[in-house]
Amino acid sequence: MQLANYLFFTTECEAALAFYTACGLGRVTTLMRHGDHGIPLTSEAMRGKVMHARFEGPGVLFFASDNHDAEPMRGSSHILIMESRDSADRLFAKLEVGGKVTTPLAMQPWGSYFGKLTDRYGVQWMLDCEV
Repeated sequence: MQLANYLFFTTECEAALAFYTACGLGRVTTLMRHGDHGIPLTSEAMRGKVMHARFEGPGVLFFASDNHDAEPMRGSSHILIMESRDSADRLFAKLEVGGKVTTPLAMQPWGSYFGKLTDRYGVQWMLDCEV
């Protein structure tokens, strides 16, 4: 058994996946679009939007799609366990562009180097590095 998240966007899934690729998290390994190969459309506005995508990188796996009835993301966060403070700093700086930092990266009372943000697509990320 393996747990993987599924991210729901309304129309920005492809841009979000390109952003995560540019941040160095991995790459899209599967992508299907609404309206292609007989996949039914809920509306003409969804034609060509991402119906299903698989995103993979070292230690990263999640799925994503555009949905006309997607609710804004809430109540869940990706947590990335980082190997070094330098790698946490680099990735945090990339993910925060256009987003909102809620907890700046810093040493925390529990002994981890930790930070939390919501990226420009509304996805929450936590980076944690035991030092």
